[in-house]
Amino acid sequence: MNKPHLPTQPRARGKLEIEVSASPRGTRLARLHQAGAFRALFPHGAGMTAVMLNTSGGVTGGDRFSVTASAGEGAHLTLTTQAAERYYRAQPGETGRISTDLTVGRGARIDWLPQETILFDHASVHRRLSAELAPDATLVAVEPLVFGRAAMGERVHHLHFRDRIDVSRDGVPVFADRVAMDGDSVAHLAGRATGGGAGALAALIVVSPEADRWLAPLRQLMPEAGGVSLIRPGVLFARIAAPDGYALRKTLLPALNAVNVAVPRTWTL
Repeated sequence: MNKPHLPTQPRARGKLEIEVSASPRGTRLARLHQAGAFRALFPHGAGMTAVMLNTSGGVTGGDRFSVTASAGEGAHLTLTTQAAERYYRAQPGETGRISTDLTVGRGARIDWLPQETILFDHASVHRRLSAELAPDATLVAVEPLVFGRAAMGERVHHLHFRDRIDVSRDGVPVFADRVAMDGDSVAHLAGRATGGGAGALAALIVVSPEADRWLAPLRQLMPEAGGVSLIRPGVLFARIAAPDGYALRKTLLPALNAVNVAVPRTWTL
């Protein structure tokens, strides 16, 4: 007996490419290309901040999104999102894919500061972040994850999620992180060594010539379910667990301030 055929659903596609360079008046936009369901807004008076907007409303199985951003010598670019991103239920056999590639030139800086990603039950997503830095460049990157909306009583019992982060400086790998979650995220995060019952997680990566001096201030801010380490000279990594997104922000915002990040206004709207 033939299996019933599931109708093909429309799939979202989005591409965003941003280049910035330094000028006597500060960082300026050198190139912008946007296509499909991805857009960038540049708020007036917010420095060179690009607010990314997914016009499809979220990500589901089969969607494809990519971001390519570069900061030229001496430039400073902040990338954030208009609101929390949402990874929705996917049809069987369908996986959404998101890729981000960052290039940071000499004396330049990129702050990768997306707001929370909310994972819904039956989401299926593969995500990748890759960054290449010049010898004296700075990268601050945060990736907050929320497993269902606690206020709505949501629980994520069926999940397929892959997250990959790679950072290189002058062609040499200096940081790598991998997250793989399949099945019941509630059960997975209940383990003492895997979350202690957390409903939200965040990764904070700082690659900077000044990273070493930020270790002590960050350690003072860490909750019981969080920790920060100096992976190697110039590379800090923190992992924070919290009951929900609200509790996560109570640690994450002071931590960003501690590493000299001006938190975008969209985080407070």
